[in-house]
Amino acid sequence: MSALNLTHTDDALSEAGPSPGLVLLLASGAGFSVASLYYVQPILGLLQDAFPGAGAVGLAPMLAQLGYALGILLLAPLGDRIDRRRLILAKAALLVLALAGTGLAPGLPMLLAGSLAIGLTATVAQDIVPAAAILAPPAQRGRLVGTVMTGLLLGILLSRVASGIIAEHFGWRAVFLAAALAEAGILAAALAWLPRFAPTTRLPYGGLLLSLLRLWRGQPVLRRAALAQGALALGFSAFWSGLALMLHQQYGLGSAAAGAFGLAGAAGTLAAPLAGRLADRRGPAMVTRLGAAISAAAFALLLGTALAGTLPLPLALGLLAAGAVGFDFGVQAALVAHQTIVYGLQPEARSRLNALLFTGVFIGMAGGAGLGALVQGLAGWAGVMALSLAASLVALALRWR
Repeated sequence: MSALNLTHTDDALSEAGPSPGLVLLLASGAGFSVASLYYVQPILGLLQDAFPGAGAVGLAPMLAQLGYALGILLLAPLGDRIDRRRLILAKAALLVLALAGTGLAPGLPMLLAGSLAIGLTATVAQDIVPAAAILAPPAQRGRLVGTVMTGLLLGILLSRVASGIIAEHFGWRAVFLAAALAEAGILAAALAWLPRFAPTTRLPYGGLLLSLLRLWRGQPVLRRAALAQGALALGFSAFWSGLALMLHQQYGLGSAAAGAFGLAGAAGTLAAPLAGRLADRRGPAMVTRLGAAISAAAFALLLGTALAGTLPLPLALGLLAAGAVGFDFGVQAALVAHQTIVYGLQPEARSRLNALLFTGVFIGMAGGAGLGALVQGLAGWAGVMALSLAASLVALALRWR
């Protein structure tokens, strides 16, 4: 299929579905974009050395996440109002500039401003996923969304690994500059191959934001999906936020070991396409229950391991890796199924529905990091695993109704 044929949306494209090349572009675009949020986390020590005496360096990850949350609420709904192709291209171009500007930052204020800008523009990932749902024929929507989500989730899980390796060999600035170059490649490919999308509403911007509240009030299925996925995200975030501290305290391992567990978590992303296919065949509601149950079982294993005390290092690491694969698999399976459910509610409001769903996910992630740190200080790693297990059981109860 040529670039010319892909520069406008038509019925033939909707019926046949996107080409494999376009699917790869969407998955890669989602992954590289969302990865931009996490490059800064493994290099905070290097940033502290680069800007000595600037304790505010630790604000960079928070500002990136804050920018992402604001972008989801304030920018993602625009996908229903204007051509998604234009929105994706504009955000990707701004993300390239934000990454490059951060990599060239002469001082801490520019670094922090760049982190906020990266968060705002990285929400292009949340424009790409609804675009994939639009391009997919209804019978293939779960599978295609799952494939694109695999790219997004790999971006989250592998970004820390890539950042640490690049920074160790070439310095922290190279991390952002390399990321800008990669995103520029995505932008060039999208410019050539991404189709146009017809807007689905003429609401003015203010009305578009007000409609978020109406959608939340009027769609109980959306509320249940956001609450259940938010609970799963809470357990997910509590584990990953406290893992490095636990490994250091109990086994004397450094951040590199904690980062390596991202590779184990990446194996869980295999759930995305599998869950999409299963949702297409058996219905997404069943997949949400299955995902929550798998997540709960994995955290039950991890809780038992924590209560068993200090195990031999190879056994402890093996059980941790198995648990990480398990709950990642469950959380991602539930997410893909929830997206399939939500995208089918009001096709003309997919960007806004996606924004509300991921607001629930973001609240869960933030709550997991905060509660996880509090519980870890009070009850140790076993308390964190108990919290994550309880959150998964809440999600399962919400989906079992």
